[in-house]
Amino acid sequence: MKLLFEIDKKNYDNDGKSFIRPSARAIIIKDNKIYMVHSLLYDYYKFPGGGIESDESNIDALIRETKEEAGLIVKKESIKEYGYVHRIKKSTDLGYSKFVQDNYYYLCDVENNKVEQKLDDYEAKEKFTLELIDPVVAIKVNRNKSHGPKDLDMIEREAKVLELLIKDGYFS
Repeated sequence: MKLLFEIDKKNYDNDGKSFIRPSARAIIIKDNKIYMVHSLLYDYYKFPGGGIESDESNIDALIRETKEEAGLIVKKESIKEYGYVHRIKKSTDLGYSKFVQDNYYYLCDVENNKVEQKLDDYEAKEKFTLELIDPVVAIKVNRNKSHGPKDLDMIEREAKVLELLIKDGYFS
């Protein structure tokens, strides 16, 4: 899979332990808009998806996370690699000096029927809501609104991926 870009804060101790947490994210385009998860509490948009467990493949994580977070059922045969973002920063977890995350993005289609979301506690607290939105609007919200204590690098990562999708001609 191709590297889309890297976010490296260079604010970590290179000699310490790294916390590695890869993720899989769904790019679902419909009617010139994109499905995004909107945090109503902190007002930002993110691609559906999340962490890849040690016992699952990227694709299995993509399907599971998209169903849990967005209530959308990914059509496995439609999945195509888009690219990944490599992110490194100082860890906030005790015992680790560095947080490393490869975020794998996949283009995919979903079934027409939706299922109920199964949100983690923090996702429910943030009131994660699925929205079909114009990608330019999502970029503007991510870049121009206050997002409280949320990780601004993660929010900007999503805006940059949206910009790449626009540049690559996925939206007319």
